[in-house]
Amino acid sequence: MMLPQDLPESPGEWPRRIGPLTLSLPDPEGVDAVLRRRNDPAVTEWLIQTRMDPESLKKEWLSSLTNPLQHVVIAGLGDEVVASGSLWIVDGLGQIHGYPEAYSNREAGIDYLVDPRYRGRGFASRIAEVMLGLAFDELHLRRVTAGCFADNHASRRILERSGMRLEQYGIRDSWHADYGWLDGCTYSLLAEEWTSPKL
Repeated sequence: MMLPQDLPESPGEWPRRIGPLTLSLPDPEGVDAVLRRRNDPAVTEWLIQTRMDPESLKKEWLSSLTNPLQHVVIAGLGDEVVASGSLWIVDGLGQIHGYPEAYSNREAGIDYLVDPRYRGRGFASRIAEVMLGLAFDELHLRRVTAGCFADNHASRRILERSGMRLEQYGIRDSWHADYGWLDGCTYSLLAEEWTSPKL
């Protein structure tokens, strides 16, 4: 069984360069920079969790530095924080007896957040691919999923460009505070389907 203590707290070397971005582990200044935009309606329109308590999020992200089940990166462009990405490890679904090493801490979810002023420059795609590489190449997980509202076409393009496939399409399964019940999408990728980042 893969227990949390068997997972690296912070795999690999940080910070990392990917294209024009520098990806770093969270620190108080970086988290504060993300928080300045996190609850902006321009940011939250297509997020499931629209309002975050700043102190709770700051505590959670900084605790990820020692939590092997959660990984957060902050993306900088020069001196400006422009985006963030998260990965959280979960058990696989199914029967919970027999061979726990097959499903325990073997899957992950990912998400990303880009400052609206920097959208349309491919930053979310780069972060998504970094999080997938982290999941498969460094944490050796078996499956990664990501969800979004079906009407969030930009996010769907990002996930598809990153190699993820549309696995589930739910009809009016996702509540939106402004638009009512909307369709939802779940994208997925297996370790054996993963290829090195194209960006």
